[in-house]
Amino acid sequence: MKLRVKQFVERYLKEIVEGNAAVFAGAGLSAPAGFVDWRELLRPIAEELDLDADIETDFVALAQFHRNKHHGNKGQQNQLLIERFGVPKDPTVNHNTLARLPIATYWTTNYDDLIEKSLSAQGKTPDVKYTEAHLALTRRGRDAVVYKMHGDVSNPQDAVLAKDDYERYHLKRAAFVTALSGDLVSRTFLFLGFSFTDPNLDYILSRVRLNLEDNQRKHYCFFKKRTKLPGETDEAFKNAVVRQELVIADLLRFNIEAVLVDEYAEIDEALQLLHRLYRSKSVFVSGSADTFDPWGRAKVDAFGRILGSELVKQGYRVVTGLGIGVGDALLSGVVDQVYRTSRNQLDDAVLVRPFPQQIADGDREAVWKRYREELIGEAGIAIFLLGNKNENGANVIADGMKQEFEIAAREKLMVIAMGTSGYAAKEIFDEVAAAPDTFMSDLSAEAKAAVLRLGELNAEPHVMVSEIVKAIATALKK
Repeated sequence: MKLRVKQFVERYLKEIVEGNAAVFAGAGLSAPAGFVDWRELLRPIAEELDLDADIETDFVALAQFHRNKHHGNKGQQNQLLIERFGVPKDPTVNHNTLARLPIATYWTTNYDDLIEKSLSAQGKTPDVKYTEAHLALTRRGRDAVVYKMHGDVSNPQDAVLAKDDYERYHLKRAAFVTALSGDLVSRTFLFLGFSFTDPNLDYILSRVRLNLEDNQRKHYCFFKKRTKLPGETDEAFKNAVVRQELVIADLLRFNIEAVLVDEYAEIDEALQLLHRLYRSKSVFVSGSADTFDPWGRAKVDAFGRILGSELVKQGYRVVTGLGIGVGDALLSGVVDQVYRTSRNQLDDAVLVRPFPQQIADGDREAVWKRYREELIGEAGIAIFLLGNKNENGANVIADGMKQEFEIAAREKLMVIAMGTSGYAAKEIFDEVAAAPDTFMSDLSAEAKAAVLRLGELNAEPHVMVSEIVKAIATALKK
């Protein structure tokens, strides 16, 4: 059975949230960045052997034929790896999308450094393993482990490329076999840009299948539906379609379900949807107050407590900088809900990052801007409340809250501004209401209407919170 994209996203998102997700990257993931696949990598070698690279399918054997011709010398092959993979390139959109998700395990047969570069660009620390010695060490403060089972371009002499390398793999890299076997048992993999022709992976999958029989963990992969190539005969095309169907059916032996797409762009969209839905599990609450009118202090406190409690109750994580006058009530609602129900760990229910106050005046603006960007980047929904502060004895609009709105809008968060609370929240709501298609382009007409109603709603706190929860649920139905 082939999964629809929506089914895959729902299932894999659950694994991401629970910390069980892993990625296995093949050459197809790096190709859009400008790196070559095996055919293009070995084209010069094929020409030297008087073979046609466009016809060849067994590239492991092709590399071995070339090595045999040179009496086992790997110098030319090492140089090819350096030339084709040693030139720095930028990670693709898909690399960056994956890096923004809380995925801690990556496996790849690629020699390039795009996975670790994308993780570093997101402020994460990758622990890269491409020799057995690396497996025995742990990088301090790591956020993700990147296993490069065929080696790295920085160490081309030990790269896995030809038959000799594959035949000796289980002797020279036995620890990689053990590590991958363990991850296939304990984690749910998404195979990306992978053709499933790698002998090492086939051996490891087979060993896991034989050991676990009918108790294998579910994994997923993407396949682009085979289309007719230019100049391809009807007979050859029919054979290719049938073969793809047979490969997909065979993968079920290893409990790998295929997601069949018509265009590669659908894979990009699926990964972006995964990221958007993951972020929508977290709600950023922005609010600060020195003056509490027109709602009054009692109503603001009640709203904050009920909002924090209800968001956690509905399965959301609350993200907040703990704004003055608002943050304590919000946090109290979160903690009370967590401790009363014992259904959540506190760390899973809330991300609190109070703003550091003792930053030098010349650095504060830049530091706080980055601080806000990282905090808001954790969420998919933003709620704005009040937004005023005391400045030289006068009550003024909180410019930091306006900056948070700008960041949220740029990151395409769903913005809910409680306009009737006044101040910055009122200005934000007016801006959204004046250009709903600009600020709510990703929302359905029903969700847009719900957001606009919230901006004008002034009711009892429990009523307003109930309407917020409904609006969020409406938006996520899309």
